[in-house]
Amino acid sequence: MKALDLLSGDAQAFLTTAWASHAHIHKADPDDVVGLLSLDDVDRLLTSSALRTPALRIARNGAVLASSAYTRSATIAGAPLTGLVDARKVVDLFDGGATIVLQGLHRYWEPLTQLVRDLESTLGHPCQANAYLTPPGSQGFALHNDTHDVFVFQTYGAKHWEVHDKGEQLDVLMEPGTSMYLPTGTPHAARTQHTASLHVTVGINQSTWRQLLLRAVTDVLADEAYDDRLPAGYPSDPAHLAGELGDRVRTLADSISKLDVSATATQEAHRFLTTRNAVLRGSFVDRLHVSGLDDDTPLVRRPGSVCVVRAAGDHVCVLLGDRELLTPARLGDVLRHISGQTTLRPRDLADWLDPESRLVLARRLVREGLLRVAG
Repeated sequence: MKALDLLSGDAQAFLTTAWASHAHIHKADPDDVVGLLSLDDVDRLLTSSALRTPALRIARNGAVLASSAYTRSATIAGAPLTGLVDARKVVDLFDGGATIVLQGLHRYWEPLTQLVRDLESTLGHPCQANAYLTPPGSQGFALHNDTHDVFVFQTYGAKHWEVHDKGEQLDVLMEPGTSMYLPTGTPHAARTQHTASLHVTVGINQSTWRQLLLRAVTDVLADEAYDDRLPAGYPSDPAHLAGELGDRVRTLADSISKLDVSATATQEAHRFLTTRNAVLRGSFVDRLHVSGLDDDTPLVRRPGSVCVVRAAGDHVCVLLGDRELLTPARLGDVLRHISGQTTLRPRDLADWLDPESRLVLARRLVREGLLRVAG
């Protein structure tokens, strides 16, 4: 499902414009939400995979336990393997009231990988996903606030939340299908009662004006003139240093005022759209089939993929989320067409390319991970 479908219409509007300043609560289809991470999914991750720290942490009564309480060592082909989650210890700790926290799920759990990529593409801010499994009658963390925006959705059981929103205390019952948006700094705590609870939090690690301006100023300061030494003897004559500093500050201010803000903004968007986590599920199968691709082979856009096409001098730059692809400028129109399609066959590109050229392009885009061979 689309990431913003988990939120109310008001929260969607705020998030995509000026950010929301209040908590929002929304009801989504429970079946869609549970499909993102079920209790059985968590059980399988914890008991039947080689999960390692720091992908897992455990908290009890507001304190985070040392990883030695739930990990063990092992070997693979004689090589040591440390930080391996000990499923029996984790189950026992959970049974004793501890909350299990799965961290960075967007890196290895496909439904949340796609959800986070969708949210990142919509907002232009890095995001991450964690999950919290809490036994009945327990509280993992005391009242606290986060340094980033989060939205929370419940996939199993129920959990009572205490939320302090702009001086007002809200008591929220989270059940499967319920989602809640909490702006940065919103105090909150949660506790289970008669049932266990599983919820996912998606954190929005905001890109800020400070970060952008620091990058812009750093580029200006790359001028070798700023590598000159400070004048000798300045500790005993700070007034002389101040005079020269004033000259440098005025020069810097003049350089900053002449920044090409359009180019800087484009560079920032380029940076974001080439530094996301790769989304490559199914790539091994695709590579095995790509050589047999023909004009009638059905192709689909890879879920969570990014495709932004921009002119770049004598080339066209295709931003793919985790990387960029430079192609001849003559491919600009066909690539813009492809970027708007969810399904296609190579023959659909006949208006732009001859049979051999369109197969070459289709195979390249499969190898790059933008397209998949259907089925």
